[in-house]
Amino acid sequence: MFAAPAPNLIYGALVALLSFAIWRSLIESDLAFWALSLSCGFVFVAPILAMGLYESGRALENNEKPELGRMLLVRSAMRSDVFYLGVALLFIYLFWGRVAQLVYGLSTYHLHKTMREFFAFAFNTAEGHTMLISGTIVGGVMAFFTFAIAVTSTPMLMDQRSNMFEAVFISLRAVSKNFGPLLLWAALITALLILSALTSWLALVFVFPWLGLASWRAYRDIVCEEGAAPRAA
Repeated sequence: MFAAPAPNLIYGALVALLSFAIWRSLIESDLAFWALSLSCGFVFVAPILAMGLYESGRALENNEKPELGRMLLVRSAMRSDVFYLGVALLFIYLFWGRVAQLVYGLSTYHLHKTMREFFAFAFNTAEGHTMLISGTIVGGVMAFFTFAIAVTSTPMLMDQRSNMFEAVFISLRAVSKNFGPLLLWAALITALLILSALTSWLALVFVFPWLGLASWRAYRDIVCEEGAAPRAA
C-alpha cells in the first residue's frame, strides 16, 4: 500500500466517504436498524468495490506505478462476467437485508428509530440477545458463503479470460484446499471492517486498500501458477 500511497489511500477515502454518507443518511432518517444491517452486509459487496485495488496490485506486481484514473475505471473489469458476479453479490446483499429484517421483526414488534434505542433493545433484553445470536449465525453463514465464492473469483475475472462459473468454482476449490488460512483471513476481514464501522468508517481509508491489495496477493499466491505473471491490462 505504501509503495503507492496516494492513489491507494485516495481510493480508500472515496469508499469510506460513500459508506459514511449512506450510513449517516440512514441514521438521520431514523432508520437505525437499516444502518446497522446494511453496515454488517458491507462484506457482500466489498469484493466488487475493490476492483480498483486489484488493478493497483497488478500494476505494482508489474513494476508499474498505479494511476488513480485507471483504478477508478478498470478496463479489464468491463466484462459481462464481472457484471454477472457483481449482480450476484448485490443480490446476496439485498437478500441479507431482508433476512435481517425478518430476524428483527420476529424479535420485537417495536420499531427502534435511533441507535440508542436499538442498542438498548439489542444488549439489554432477552429478545435482543436472541436477535443478535440468530442474526450472527445466519449472517455468518451467508458472509462465509459469499467470501468463498468471491475471495479469488473477483480478481481472477479481472486478471484472466475465465468466465464467472469457472472463477467461482476455482474460488470454492481454493477455500476447500486452504480452509484454515482462509477462515482466518475471513475473520481478519470481519474484524477490520467492524473496527472501521466503530470509527464511523474513518479507518476504512486505510483498511480498505490494505485488504484489497492483500486480497490480490492472496489470489496470486493461491490460484495462479508459480511464477506466472498477471495478464496485462
